[in-house]
Amino acid sequence: MMDTIYFLVQQMMFFSIPLLIVALGGMFSERSGVINIALEGIMVAGAFCSILFINGMESRMSGQLLLLLAIVVAVVAGMAFSLLHAYAAISLRSDQTISGTALNMIAPAAAIYLARMIQPNGVQQVQFLNTFRIEKVPLLGDIPVLGPLLFQNCYITTYIGFLILIVSAFVLYKTRFGLRLRACGEHPQAADSVGINVYRMRYAGVLISGALAGLGGLVYVIPTSTNFNATVSGYGFLALAVLIFGQWKPRRIFLAAFFFGLMKTIASAYSGISFLQNLGIPSDIYKMVPFIATLVVLAFSSKRSQAPRAAGVPYDKGAR
Repeated sequence: MMDTIYFLVQQMMFFSIPLLIVALGGMFSERSGVINIALEGIMVAGAFCSILFINGMESRMSGQLLLLLAIVVAVVAGMAFSLLHAYAAISLRSDQTISGTALNMIAPAAAIYLARMIQPNGVQQVQFLNTFRIEKVPLLGDIPVLGPLLFQNCYITTYIGFLILIVSAFVLYKTRFGLRLRACGEHPQAADSVGINVYRMRYAGVLISGALAGLGGLVYVIPTSTNFNATVSGYGFLALAVLIFGQWKPRRIFLAAFFFGLMKTIASAYSGISFLQNLGIPSDIYKMVPFIATLVVLAFSSKRSQAPRAAGVPYDKGAR
């Protein structure tokens, strides 16, 4: 029984942490007033650049140092790609949904094209060796119950995800930057009237969103595969559902991410759970579980959703 629980929790971490990171990224963007439905595309861009970096460098180094460097690459790639959305949505005041959709379409196509151009024989899958799993964290892995749950067969990205959650909550609610960011998403004209540069704050929100979404792409791929094929399996869109269900608040986003992570775990690892396997339910039904859960949750929670008031509305400095 305990082995099954350990297995479920470990698998849930692999699926929940990237959702948590990407949804927190979307929170910063939308709290500043810019809707970012390009999370899927930014995840693809971050995952592609970082996995390509791992592919090129794994003959020279391995282990946690390589992963940490790949994290930096993913963050930079995500920020660079999100800058396109920021420029279109903030500087050009274009429709934010359309610009986000365009990035979602560009990213996988560009990843496939570049992979075929860079790699020999025109192969589009970017392969890598997974040398990043930590068998057991020294000392912590020996703690009864908690050790097998959190500190065995784990990845350093799990702890980075929790750190990002704590830092995000602190920045959003305990710093001047967070207060200004929230003001720009609620009433940008009022924020501008007291000297806050709304354009700069919105650029900052989108760039933070891009950094976290790019990182989320890498965090999703590393524990679940040994190759990248220009897709993150709709995780960017699932992160949007987590963001809405979490009411744009870090603590609720955390709970929502782990709920959807559990649904994804059931869909992907049901064969390793004897109880579910013995039910005789077709595998296709299990694969539908996360998306059915998304529809059900949003149907019941959407009426109570209160997005930032100015989210999706291009800011015009001359308007009052």
